Amino acid sequence: MAEKSVVEKAKKIFENFLLRQGSRKTPERFSVIDELYALPQDEHIDVEGLFLLMRNKGYSISRATIYNTLDLLVECGLAVKHQFKDKVALYEQALTYKHHDHHVCNQCRKIREFSDERLNLIKEAMGREFQSAITSHSLVLYGDCQIQDCDNMQF
Repeated sequence: MAEKSVVEKAKKIFENFLLRQGSRKTPERFSVIDELYALPQDEHIDVEGLFLLMRNKGYSISRATIYNTLDLLVECGLAVKHQFKDKVALYEQALTYKHHDHHVCNQCRKIREFSDERLNLIKEAMGREFQSAITSHSLVLYGDCQIQDCDNMQF
């Protein structure tokens, strides 16, 4: 869960973005920020999950508004969109985003975040080899669950 000051900063960035775009500043759009940034920082959520979460909290908001708002949040750098294998698009908050990679369990579909400095060394080496200034990367590792209490364990 993001601190209140982070949420307020996100809202200000979003407000300025909407003004530059000539888009409307609706309470529903800002409620998406509230709920996305209320999630644990390593949480990934899809549109349907966010829609149900918000409906259960009493919001009156459509899936289309959530889709459109998340697209805008990605565009202005306040959300990150991921597409893992056969899953629908998942989103996470981005204002305090520190680069990380992902491990997705093939069995339980749990997503784990990790960072490893060795990947930066590989990125730098590949940049030298390709004579390219590598600015970003994305790594997703998929594996079969070995967790004993996995709900979807298929042994």
